[in-house]
Amino acid sequence: MLKMVADESGRARVYGLDIQRDALDSTASLLDQTLSTKEKELVKLFPLCHSRMEEIVPENSPVRLVAFNLGYLPGGDKAITTVSETTLLALEASKRILIPGGLISLVVYVGHPGGREELETVEAFASGLSVDNWICCKFQMLNRPLAPVLVFLFKREI
Repeated sequence: MLKMVADESGRARVYGLDIQRDALDSTASLLDQTLSTKEKELVKLFPLCHSRMEEIVPENSPVRLVAFNLGYLPGGDKAITTVSETTLLALEASKRILIPGGLISLVVYVGHPGGREELETVEAFASGLSVDNWICCKFQMLNRPLAPVLVFLFKREI
């Protein structure tokens, strides 16, 4: 993701949020293996719920992409999952900070308790967005009902 947003200006940033320290530690380890010291400075990781993203993104910063990976941490405690209430708050925050031409991307894992409810929350949110300002689509495998569902919410440039 950093390679997609980084440019010579050095202003681009990637912010990662997760309530599980294991997820952040794993990400930090991967970044240590794959990025230069200068590139790593452009990535900021926070042990926070996704609903609190506006607390860490600097005001008036152009946000082009908000990517969600909903569900639980693979290999982690499956009892710790994202939930509809905070996901809805995070989607509302994403809508506020996203610039025209930006994208909200969601991977919604439906194969755990609460996963279908969370998908319904995402679908209801997307269905309520103005067709004049948003293009919303869902990609779902028809022959694998427990496969993750991809949802893309594109904010039109007006």
